[in-house]
Amino acid sequence: MDRTASLVEFLDTIPVVDHHCHGITRGELTPAGFAELATESDWPPPGDDDVFDTPFGLAVRAECAPLLGLPRHARGDVYLEARRRLGSAEVARRLLSASNIATYLVDTGHRSDDILEPPELAAVTGVKAAEVVRLEAMAERLARDGVGAAEFAETFRTRLGEALGSAVAMKSVMAYRYGLDFDPDRPAEAEIRHAASEWLAAASASGRWRLDHPVLLRALLWIAVDVGKPIQMHVGYGDSDIELHRCDPTRMTEFLRRTVGAGTDIMLLHNYPFVREAGYLSQIYPHVWFDTGAAVGFTGASSLRIVRESLELAPFGKLLFSTDAFGLPELFLCGARLLRRGLARVFAEWLDDNAISESDAHTYLHMITSGNAVQAYRLDAA
Repeated sequence: MDRTASLVEFLDTIPVVDHHCHGITRGELTPAGFAELATESDWPPPGDDDVFDTPFGLAVRAECAPLLGLPRHARGDVYLEARRRLGSAEVARRLLSASNIATYLVDTGHRSDDILEPPELAAVTGVKAAEVVRLEAMAERLARDGVGAAEFAETFRTRLGEALGSAVAMKSVMAYRYGLDFDPDRPAEAEIRHAASEWLAAASASGRWRLDHPVLLRALLWIAVDVGKPIQMHVGYGDSDIELHRCDPTRMTEFLRRTVGAGTDIMLLHNYPFVREAGYLSQIYPHVWFDTGAAVGFTGASSLRIVRESLELAPFGKLLFSTDAFGLPELFLCGARLLRRGLARVFAEWLDDNAISESDAHTYLHMITSGNAVQAYRLDAA
């Protein structure tokens, strides 16, 4: 057995912690529904099968097709027919089991009515699942429930504290709602009340409860810093809401400087194409961690380069594993397998060059896929 295969075999023995993901869909999916979830685009491809003519589509045909009883590289239409015949529940059982993910940390703030909640995902998979609270979604629920501007901040603090009695982390989508080039100053209480009054009045008049007021976004973030549990932050690659050039994590360097001693870890999610920038920040700032979630799965056969870049500069104790999978069990399976394979190939090269010992290689691989997340999120105590 060559070294890469041996390391893949070793990685297969490690119960993986997916530190950032979403639930899978409820019920059956049409071909169009599958296509919608197989891309970050907000627009459907020209045809339902076109989604298979992508790096992720190739990965599905290579990695998932055999688990559905098909030959590797089966055509997309054949795959969809096999998926329909087996049913979504059986497809999920096969793919999620093969992913060898033992713990899911689930962001519940996006389309929560359409996907399984953490307890439901745990029931389906037979493994652990815990919640990650999305800050903006919680604030929007408060607004719809009629919270006033004067009590907005304090009510949010209270509700967040209550939610974190069971949830293990928080998430900010500042990158979507504004950008990572936000003002790093902590807003004053009077400033928050004024901003809340503006936003609540506009939202009430329009019926559009999407929180995008820059002062309130900063307020939520600083309230989260005070709480002390990890804050996950979207970085880089995402759907059409983002302006990619404003999602470079180095744009929030001053915020990272100001939070070094706060006791709150900042978890940079996805990071494509800013993987090297995230690695730099994780080396410089003691409370910064990062992953390559979403990017590895969606780049398919090209994901090795991303995995390699993630290992260039960062301390091995700062790199985490995630899939950012939403809706499709295929995203979990491809994300997990491609990361394992990429890690195995890079570490095998280091072993061949005598740049690392086998003992160290095993230690670091365990840290990246499981141990770092257990430490960062205090999962043994959760």
